[in-house]
Amino acid sequence: MAKPSGHHLFNAFRGALIGTAEAVPGVSGGTVALITGVYEKLIGGAGHVTSALRMAVSDLPRGRGAARARAELRNVDWMVVVPLLIGMAAALVLSAKLIAPVVEEHPQFAYALFFGLVLASLWVPYAGSGQRWTGGNYAICLVVAVGAFALTGLPPGEMPTHPVVVALAGSVAICALVLPGVSGSFLLLTLGLYEPTIDAVNERDFGYLAAFALGCVVGLALFVKLLKWLLENYHHMTLVVMTGLMAGSLRALWPWQDDDRGLLAPSGSVGLTCGLIVLGALVVIAVLVVEHRARGEEPKEPAAAPKRGRHARVTSGSGRD
Repeated sequence: MAKPSGHHLFNAFRGALIGTAEAVPGVSGGTVALITGVYEKLIGGAGHVTSALRMAVSDLPRGRGAARARAELRNVDWMVVVPLLIGMAAALVLSAKLIAPVVEEHPQFAYALFFGLVLASLWVPYAGSGQRWTGGNYAICLVVAVGAFALTGLPPGEMPTHPVVVALAGSVAICALVLPGVSGSFLLLTLGLYEPTIDAVNERDFGYLAAFALGCVVGLALFVKLLKWLLENYHHMTLVVMTGLMAGSLRALWPWQDDDRGLLAPSGSVGLTCGLIVLGALVVIAVLVVEHRARGEEPKEPAAAPKRGRHARVTSGSGRD
């Protein structure tokens, strides 16, 4: 049965939230994808697309046709993925014009809002594994959080905008896009390529954007298959690591910090800043409630047969659209 247009609009809105997050240093698009319930759908779709491209490159020159590639592409839920991508692209362009300058002019208030958003988002991977956390899980989460905390404390750098460097930066940034807790924009800021990339989007510098896009495609092809495999075979442990990444990344969004990312004590408009933190958390709670109700209104589908294997998990209805 075809989905009503309202579902497509809602998915486009989800994509817009992800695209907006990617324009803000310190906020991970993967985190927003987790909150809105489309993370595994996006990772799975990207995995099928990269597999289809690999099959096409392998089969077509040998005269085997594109049957395998077409079969792989049919596994992608295009009715969800296409509206998401449209919303992401539109929001990323608009955010580069509208939101990024606001963050630069009022970083304390902007980071406070996003700090609350990511803080409340920790519940999503923590509760989404479907298993009880053990002491070892908490220890691994803590180690990963410490590593992410150290990474996000690195001072901003500066690199040349050579096409090779830009492509390498794109391959790293796209990995951050699909990994909750790691912000692609923040990594670009650390490399000193955030402002050149935003300027390239605003000024339609297609040479720069082509090099960046090439790096994104390569990075996505190399990384997303691994992440898809981890989610399918080590779902619980993967979400434990994601929780640690998100917790450690909160350092990048601490509202009070200097230009070299040194942490400062709260000062100046503390009440308003704390209020924005609470507002960010409430936004996440509202999105989770809407997502929960949207899933509850969908018709139930027959449960898939459980996968065999010690690490395999039974796929539930969560994240279906």
